[in-house]
Amino acid sequence: MSSKSERNDRKSGKKQVFGNRPGGLRDKAQKPATQGFGGREEGPRAPRSPDRSRVDADNYLWGRHPVLAALANPSRRGTGRLFVTADRAQEIEDGRLNHGHKIEVMDNQALTRMLPAGAVHQGMVFKVQPLEGVALEDLADPAHGVIVMLDQLTDPQNVGAIFRSALAFGARGIIVQDRHAPALAGALAKAAVGATERLPHARVTNLSRALERLSDLGWRAVGLDGSGEQTLEEALDSQPTVLVMGSEGDGIRRLVAEHCDVLAKIPMPGGFESLNVSNAAAVALYEAARAQRG
Repeated sequence: MSSKSERNDRKSGKKQVFGNRPGGLRDKAQKPATQGFGGREEGPRAPRSPDRSRVDADNYLWGRHPVLAALANPSRRGTGRLFVTADRAQEIEDGRLNHGHKIEVMDNQALTRMLPAGAVHQGMVFKVQPLEGVALEDLADPAHGVIVMLDQLTDPQNVGAIFRSALAFGARGIIVQDRHAPALAGALAKAAVGATERLPHARVTNLSRALERLSDLGWRAVGLDGSGEQTLEEALDSQPTVLVMGSEGDGIRRLVAEHCDVLAKIPMPGGFESLNVSNAAAVALYEAARAQRG
């Protein structure tokens, strides 16, 4: 396999899709209260947030499922700050869902001011540091099952949805670049509905070299590409499989594609141009899970 550095240049100008025709993928388009659960009678203080458009969403999780999954994640123990409304505080306390995290109660409007505009928090906000991930070998050795590799996907909604599908279909984990990849928090974690806390991920510097290492460990790489000569059904088998998904606009980069064992497409008898990348990933994960069962 080639060890040249990866590039984004596509001399042909042809964009990758996951259907039968080129055309590209379509994107989907402060000081907190200090009292705990028992000290609500003094009333919460709203954190100062004069410009919600500048809130660093990478440091927040919001929404019931993402926050509860993060609270249950052992790697989160002893970290972060949990802000919730009074009714959510009661729910968490009754179900013992805080897992040792102190509950800080705020009203709904105060929580809203903490977050980017449009964030639907459902009365739960968790201020955290992004998850660091695991080593590639810890994710891939021994070789079995399915791993998903994301080549410069940047849309948080798409990446979050892929995490959700990968967990649902039993994937081992997800590989992303340490650059050109969104943090597993904010809108991404909301779209993943807690999957980012339950599914391991590895961040690597170079995807091509990662594919070489995975090949050494016994993995076979199948890249999704609308111009692939084989269909997914033809390309997939019961071998340990890395599903390589390209970016929302340009697809898999040339050198990453060259490190795949095969490029495969999703047949579309209905004649539609392409699928959104997260939808294509769900189809591919279903087919891969079926192939793993033989």
